[in-house]
Amino acid sequence: MKVKDTLNLGKTDFKMRAGLPTKEPQMQAGWEENHVYELRQKLNEGKPSFVLHDGPPFANGNIHMGHALNKVSKDIIVRYKSMNGFRAPYVPGWDTHGLPIEQQLAKKGVHRKEMSWADYRELCRQFAMKEIDKQRADFKRLGVMGDWENPYITLQPAFEAQEIRVFGQMAEKGYIYHGLKPVYWSWSSESTLAEAEIEYHDVKSPSIYVAFKVVDGKGLLDQDTSLIIWTTTPWTMPANEGIAVNPRFEYAQVLADGKKYVVAAELLATIQATLGWQDVDVLKTFKGTEMERMTAQHPLYDRTSLVILGDHVTLDAGTGLVHTAPGHGEDDYKAGMAYGLPVLSVVDEKGFMTEDAPGFTGVFYDKANPMVTQALEEKGALLKLDFFTHSYPHDWRTKKPVIFRATTQWFASVDAFRDQILHAIEGVSFSPAWGKTRLYNMIKDRGDWVISRQRAWGVPLPIFYAEDGTPIIEKATIDHVADLFEEYGSIIWSQREAKDLLPAGYTNAHSPNGEFTKETDIMDVWFDSGSSWAGVCEARPELTYPADLYLEGSDQYRGWFNSSLITSVAAHGHAPYKQILSQGFTLDGEGRKMSKSLGNTIVPDTVEKQFGAEIIRLWVATVDSSSDVRVSMDNFAQTSEAYRKIRNTLRFMIANTSDFDPAQDGVAFEALGSVDQYLTVRLNQVIATVKAAYDRYDFATVEKTISSFLVNDLSAFYLDFAKDVVYIEGAHSLARRRMQTVMFAALLSLTKLLTPILPHTAEEIWPYLRQPEQYAALSDLPDATQFADQDALLNQWTAFMHLRAEVQKALEMARDAKVIGKSLEAHVTLYPSQAVSALLAGLDANVAQLLITSALTIAAVDASVPDTAVTFDDVAVLVAHAEGDVCARCRMTTTTVGADAHFPQLCARCAAIVTENFPEAVANGFEA
Repeated sequence: MKVKDTLNLGKTDFKMRAGLPTKEPQMQAGWEENHVYELRQKLNEGKPSFVLHDGPPFANGNIHMGHALNKVSKDIIVRYKSMNGFRAPYVPGWDTHGLPIEQQLAKKGVHRKEMSWADYRELCRQFAMKEIDKQRADFKRLGVMGDWENPYITLQPAFEAQEIRVFGQMAEKGYIYHGLKPVYWSWSSESTLAEAEIEYHDVKSPSIYVAFKVVDGKGLLDQDTSLIIWTTTPWTMPANEGIAVNPRFEYAQVLADGKKYVVAAELLATIQATLGWQDVDVLKTFKGTEMERMTAQHPLYDRTSLVILGDHVTLDAGTGLVHTAPGHGEDDYKAGMAYGLPVLSVVDEKGFMTEDAPGFTGVFYDKANPMVTQALEEKGALLKLDFFTHSYPHDWRTKKPVIFRATTQWFASVDAFRDQILHAIEGVSFSPAWGKTRLYNMIKDRGDWVISRQRAWGVPLPIFYAEDGTPIIEKATIDHVADLFEEYGSIIWSQREAKDLLPAGYTNAHSPNGEFTKETDIMDVWFDSGSSWAGVCEARPELTYPADLYLEGSDQYRGWFNSSLITSVAAHGHAPYKQILSQGFTLDGEGRKMSKSLGNTIVPDTVEKQFGAEIIRLWVATVDSSSDVRVSMDNFAQTSEAYRKIRNTLRFMIANTSDFDPAQDGVAFEALGSVDQYLTVRLNQVIATVKAAYDRYDFATVEKTISSFLVNDLSAFYLDFAKDVVYIEGAHSLARRRMQTVMFAALLSLTKLLTPILPHTAEEIWPYLRQPEQYAALSDLPDATQFADQDALLNQWTAFMHLRAEVQKALEMARDAKVIGKSLEAHVTLYPSQAVSALLAGLDANVAQLLITSALTIAAVDASVPDTAVTFDDVAVLVAHAEGDVCARCRMTTTTVGADAHFPQLCARCAAIVTENFPEAVANGFEA
């Protein structure tokens, strides 16, 4: 027999090297094959429900790091809730309609206008379903559990039917109307855009000052006076119908270099400098109200422009007189409507000037800018041309500038129930808290929602037209269309004539001949996803409405959060969610947006192949996702190192509890040693802190708390000195069983607490814990226990940990001075203060063992401190080399080595342990 055979060295086949890239897919296949998600749902039947409603990603392309951050965050929450007393089903979803898929088909050579609507829509559907399969595989590779075989998809007939019913509820309340209004128009997409589909980029624009000669000055201004306007969109000048002034502002008629002009009095000095006037006299001043209904000659055409009043006129820039083209601006439209100005749009759907812009017809609007400017100059109306760079709205898909263009569209009135929406926001909790203000202000300032789109791929607007063009939006017709969509899908709209889509026997006074047509526009895709509360939460029996939580990127305050709120309040008078949790965007390591053109993208697949999905999941748990998050491969390398520390500490505990059965060998708290009790209390503090952090979705605190406990409390302290107990003492000794009790409790609790974040690692550990549940995911999270007198225990051991840090510093200094090598070679003498002396006297523990030294002497409080001691505020520490020899078994340096003649190479303690536990060694001795 050899000496090492008498040691209880930990044994386990739990690998130090994780091999995650290979192991994870195998584990995920096992979860799917054994229906772990479904088993968890069955276990939770009858428990309180928690529903996180999945915001649908668009089905186009493989997932990126933003997707990973979002989906892993959701998975952590759902797994935690499922293990903590809630029935928490997760139904993933996809957004499938809209322009991106049409663009992808165009790239493949598909021409929408060269085939039937039905055939084209079928190609779109097939493309979307392929993309869903691709993304579903990507999400499952991240370890995300959910009802993947029954997701919600916005192209599903049942979903489309519910969307139509939501539209019907809004129409029934009078919130849907048809109108000619200027809207965001994307000439590159040939469609209207919602505010959520707009992003801003800097552009260089012309800046022009134009003079309008007064025609009727209402007795205040002579006809030899000109009104000066400023605009950055010269192409809209042909659409000018008015000039807006603010009724409260002071305006001045000035004689400038021999010509009379009118500008805002407060801006006169700035305008004089801009236009280079040399000689300026103020002839008179007057309020904007006095200018109402004056007329001025249009500088290009034979018509007049009306002077109107408008509160939207500011003194931030320009002249205080605003060029007003009601067909090309929201403020212009609103102000113009009050005066009955024509709504003239001079640009077609592709961005080319129409016949309503004589002299520029057929010219692309941007190319028209210099032509209009030149025409104004030729007419003597151009006072100044300059250029400046400013932020301008763009189509978020094509990245091309958009224009305001008046078209006849279908709108959902936000104005009609805005106060109700704002009231609903008050009942929602937000994380971060600023989200409430952001959403509130967006709703407060939002115009009516243009819900029609001039595309083919989407849910048709369920509107019919009578022979005389009267729109038919009735409950009976909408309900019938919804039923048809539920049975056949919305493709039936393109397969049947209008009369065959109406209820049997339907008649309408506006169609005496029984002739009907149908709307060809589709619904805004934000109406699709924005009605998912109805198509999913309300429709599926396992879910609840309103949902407990919506979690998406912060851009969704203008998108999904926004549209969902409007439709839900319109239909039912309350928000579709109880809480909103928003996250920032993923950026590259330098803080730039990731893009293929910059070559700075990092995709989950790359990280998974190098490190494993578990490292992505741990990274998600370490970042502050409430703001933008930087991503680099260095981040994942660092996270991988943090994972290694977690794994190796857990592995040590697995190995050293392999012969421990908690039912047979476990020691009650009251019978534990003081240090074991301390670690048990600390473990329960960790449980309480971690669960509270999970409850508020603070994953960073979860990870930090667990990692700190593993590294500082366990690895650097308890497990470090534990080797002298679990390796050295008899296998069944009380001291060893005490420590194994604590280790096993920590291992089991930490494995469960880590399961939502590191499910693959937790399931790999689970078989070693010999629990009744087949999977860690099917277990419940531990509850924190409070112990009698635990505060006193914590105070005592906190003070000891302070003392230990001082001793470690002294040992390090002795090591540097070559007094000792390892700490087990040390004999430490402490010269304590009264408080430290009392602390040491009250500790029920082997202090030398805790300090991992071979010998410890505690001097009297009033003992003389040698000059060679290291002095701290409350203790002085003298480190000397321990006397004696090194024990071949415990590696202590002690004078008792050889005290037992049977075992000359062992110390007295080890000789006694071997004698009691290994009769073969007593009989035969050790091999050389």
